[in-house]
Amino acid sequence: MVLNIAGLVAVIIFYIIILVIGLWAARRTKGETNSENVMLAGRNIGSIVGVFTMTATWVGGGFINGTAESVYRDGLVNCPAPLGYCISLAMGGLFFARRMREHGYVTMLDPFTRKYGERMGGLIYIPALLGEVFWSGAILAALGSTLRVIIGLSQEVAIIASACIAVFYTLFGGLYSVAYTDVVQLICIFIGLWVCIPFAMTNDVVENITVNSTTKWIKTVDSDAGVYADSFLLLVFGGVPWQVYFQRVLSARTARASQYLSYLGALGCLIMSVPSILIGAVAVNADWNRTAYVTRDGFNVSDLPNRASDILPLVLQYLTPNWVSFFGLGAVSAAVMSSADSSILSASCMFARNIYKMIFRQKASEKEVIWVMRIAIFGVGALATAMAINVNSIYTLWYLCSDLVYVVLFPQLLCVIYMKKSNTYGSLLGYIVGMFFRIAGGEPSLGIGTLIKYPYYSEEHGQIFPFKTLCMIMSLVTIVVVSYVVDMLFKKGILDHRYDVFKCGFSQNTFDVSPHKNNLTLDHATLDATNSGFTPPVEEVKVTRDV
Repeated sequence: MVLNIAGLVAVIIFYIIILVIGLWAARRTKGETNSENVMLAGRNIGSIVGVFTMTATWVGGGFINGTAESVYRDGLVNCPAPLGYCISLAMGGLFFARRMREHGYVTMLDPFTRKYGERMGGLIYIPALLGEVFWSGAILAALGSTLRVIIGLSQEVAIIASACIAVFYTLFGGLYSVAYTDVVQLICIFIGLWVCIPFAMTNDVVENITVNSTTKWIKTVDSDAGVYADSFLLLVFGGVPWQVYFQRVLSARTARASQYLSYLGALGCLIMSVPSILIGAVAVNADWNRTAYVTRDGFNVSDLPNRASDILPLVLQYLTPNWVSFFGLGAVSAAVMSSADSSILSASCMFARNIYKMIFRQKASEKEVIWVMRIAIFGVGALATAMAINVNSIYTLWYLCSDLVYVVLFPQLLCVIYMKKSNTYGSLLGYIVGMFFRIAGGEPSLGIGTLIKYPYYSEEHGQIFPFKTLCMIMSLVTIVVVSYVVDMLFKKGILDHRYDVFKCGFSQNTFDVSPHKNNLTLDHATLDATNSGFTPPVEEVKVTRDV
């Protein structure tokens, strides 16, 4: 395919603008030696910027490309991801945002390391990291596909170049750079896609999508009810335990503001899914035999279903004028940047704070933690880039990123926030149970064979039973039951306290450390000690009572 020089120049100009904005925002962290301020922008993200960055984080290349791909291939009713993630954001604001922000956590892993210990926090980091890498991989793959179709640029070159730009400004500015570039990127996504829609819908080869053709692109549920419910619940609940989400929640100025960001972000995601849905509908109703896809470039229409992951850039390339397709290209590029930088930063922050500092170098200085975070940004970016280059389906990768997060992390987060008696023993066994039974169910898209055949399994269709939800429930029940049993055994003296290998401190009289209970105010040092199971000497406890 001939390289489109004009398109390449447009992309380069766009990247330069984003890079300049990112470096401009990075001035706010120049000379900053407090790692928390770099990770959370000094907890000073305003309402407008907060809503933009919350929405832009979810509306990435995987979101807009994956939605169009799924609507084209399976129909709107079989594309639950946009609605699922919107509900997920609303649920996060309703049940988790306020509690996390009130406790002053820095990362999503903080409540785990405080209550279950640093090593358990390290284990929980594994599925969190995989989720962020899968998410970033889907995003970068979407951009590579778009640049390859529209301007003829090598997919590998496009992915690597985009990842390098995102890593570069994130490296220097932290959340400030990510948040301020998100504002510009979200505006570009909205304008870019909506400029393309009228031209695509009014193209001579496209049938009116609102007259006698809705059944072509809306369709009906083509999977078993169990599989459909499993997928939807995975998206709703698996969309909550993400550091990329909680990083915005924790950067809000107040707990109430963190909830508003979640609700408005959910609304923003719903609005931003509309252009991709329409593009998928246009692709279904187009007579591709009459387009330059066949007449000029000589492609076979029968191969089009195998290129479903390219459907959005194909619509922009063949159903809109060249100058209009550049707007769409800018929209996809902006979407990729807005989410890739967020995911890379999120995974790096968790590593620097919860793995490096809390497990390996408790005495590490703030400057050292910042440098470790920057090095981790390179590592996470490289992993995501490798994943993007080797991916086949954008929607599959976008969907898989919530899989382990749903099965393993959601029950863990629910218990650590809402279950007072949850402890390390229950958390560890719940983690093992969820991980084992999910992997044993197999995953064809990753080449993982089926070890356990759940009810209604068939060789043709695979797992029909909603086994992912079953695995999540098994993990949740394990955490609850084991935590209560172990708590009872130690507190009643059935087990001697010398067998408390995780030092959960069952022999001590504990009290609720929630800021709403007993009008107690604890400093952070005391709060850390109490939640980790370690009881400091009496003279070191600082407790004040509001009068």
